[in-house]
Amino acid sequence: MNFVLPRRFTLLTSLTPYDGLGDPKKYIKKFTSMMTVNSVSYKVLCRCFPSYLDGPALDWFCSLPIGSISRFRDISKPFEEHFAGSAIYIHDSDYLNTIKQGQHESLRDYMTRFTKIAMSIPDLHPEVELHSIKSGLRPGKFRETITVAKPKTMAEFYEKAKGQIDIDELRQARKTEKPHYRDDDKTRDNKKNFKPTPQYESYTQFNTKSDDIIEEILNSNLIKSPRKAGSYLDSKGADISKYCSFHQKYGHTTDDCVIAKDLLERLAR
Repeated sequence: MNFVLPRRFTLLTSLTPYDGLGDPKKYIKKFTSMMTVNSVSYKVLCRCFPSYLDGPALDWFCSLPIGSISRFRDISKPFEEHFAGSAIYIHDSDYLNTIKQGQHESLRDYMTRFTKIAMSIPDLHPEVELHSIKSGLRPGKFRETITVAKPKTMAEFYEKAKGQIDIDELRQARKTEKPHYRDDDKTRDNKKNFKPTPQYESYTQFNTKSDDIIEEILNSNLIKSPRKAGSYLDSKGADISKYCSFHQKYGHTTDDCVIAKDLLERLAR
């Protein structure tokens, strides 16, 4: 504690403080390797190490007996032993093989989840990362594309993935737009609620029943027989006391049928 740090010495800002989670041995190795680049002494290591501790790790250091540290090993060895159990929270490269794209998980979400875990694995070999992310893809067109393209680097894989993500998101955007379009377009009613609007202001008065005229027209092939009138009225729960000769369907009468009335008026005119 009586050692005076060199005048031009500055603490490293690129090293994240250890908070009790992670492999303590690897953290000590990283700390010493970064500090010794500047040829610092063990006294400097001892003085600076507490500055790179946080949370439970800093609490542990403050609980050490006063005067118990005379060299850096007096810190590093107890530190490694005390936080040895924290190493289980760090995944190794084998864990990447357990990350699989969900059945309904988008490619973007899968890659984000995979990358977050991959970044937490120290000294991860690029080839292992590439193999794992390809193996985790669910069966489909993109996996087939990757199998054929055979990207050799993560950069090549990300380039292919970006194109597929753009396509997926464009398709999703089109799907979400369709319902809004239908809601805004008031002219497109549901077929079950379809009610024809009369085309004429006045209609010719015939001296014969509409049913007879319609049957005559259909028998003479003057017009084609209409298909099932599913778009006119729902036949479910239809009133069987009412029958339309034109649609050949129960639920409404020929006299009440706007389509039949328009047809007869058009032929009459």
